[in-house]
Amino acid sequence: MTTPIISVSDASVSFDDTRALDGFSLDVPVGALVALVGPSGCGKTTALRAIAGFQDLDAGTVSIRGETMVSDKINVPPEKRRVGMVFQEYALFPHISVAENVGYGVRGSDRVRRVAEVLDLVGLAEYGSRFPNELSGGEQQRVALARALAPEPDVVLLDEPFSNLDAPQRERMRRELKHIIRAARVTAVLVTHDQSEALAIADIVAVMRSGRIAQVGAPPDVYRSPVDPWVAGFLGDAVMFDSTVVEGVIETPIGDLDSDVPSGTDVQVMVRPEWIRPVQSPTASACVTDTEFYGHDQRAEITLADGSVIEAMVPSIDAIKVGDTVTLTLLDAVVFDRKEPAGLA
Repeated sequence: MTTPIISVSDASVSFDDTRALDGFSLDVPVGALVALVGPSGCGKTTALRAIAGFQDLDAGTVSIRGETMVSDKINVPPEKRRVGMVFQEYALFPHISVAENVGYGVRGSDRVRRVAEVLDLVGLAEYGSRFPNELSGGEQQRVALARALAPEPDVVLLDEPFSNLDAPQRERMRRELKHIIRAARVTAVLVTHDQSEALAIADIVAVMRSGRIAQVGAPPDVYRSPVDPWVAGFLGDAVMFDSTVVEGVIETPIGDLDSDVPSGTDVQVMVRPEWIRPVQSPTASACVTDTEFYGHDQRAEITLADGSVIEAMVPSIDAIKVGDTVTLTLLDAVVFDRKEPAGLA
């Protein structure tokens, strides 16, 4: 097995009476773009700062390139870890030019060449003589990324890099960031609270809750196969049903599921709205009571025979409209044992 470029093991950090990290462990493969995602206050930024060396640990270890950076006996300073950092506020020096900002951490005779190289990489080759206040938010972000890449680090860490951008800029910049990271051939860890952003940009998504990792995996895996109901609900819209297995069958209001779970087991069934397919039928008992059209797809609010309401996401080519009676097909589902813990406390 290839040694991970970053390995954090059982890291703990406390601030007064609050545990920011509580047994946090994460391995980052070489060359991966990892998104660390979780609700506000779960410890994402603390974990990033601990990897960079800006936050001391109460316990645990951090290794980079197989070398121990933090243990109970070692604490390598940030400047010796070969880690680049892009801060949430970009932290550009306002009184010096873009080129001087980018070259700030570069030493040696090839400084000018390296600055020109990374400015070209981030699409700002002609901006070297400008000052930060002459740039848009997206351009400032790219300068901050260029500055992090300029010393040729092994790892780049990004703390909420899109939080200061408006929605159109944010969507454009996350695509650009992904291409830049790939072109630079560098490992990156990105902190975000935006689930859709994490799923869209990352090779690996690490979901955090209460100071530790709840689940790690490729975006399709954590979305389609969450480990518990909390992760399921955090990563996207989820329709939940309580049921009990009866002779290999789990009954739900929108369809039955075959199961090899022992009969009598209490379960919770999780269904993503796009896994529900409504089809018009004049004899059906379910009724479409509201819709929202998004162009590529539409949300349909559906009232079932028992009066409960669910949501389905359907392709816009399926002409579902308010008042339609529909039969429902269940395309996929995830089953959780209700006796198992519902996630981390």
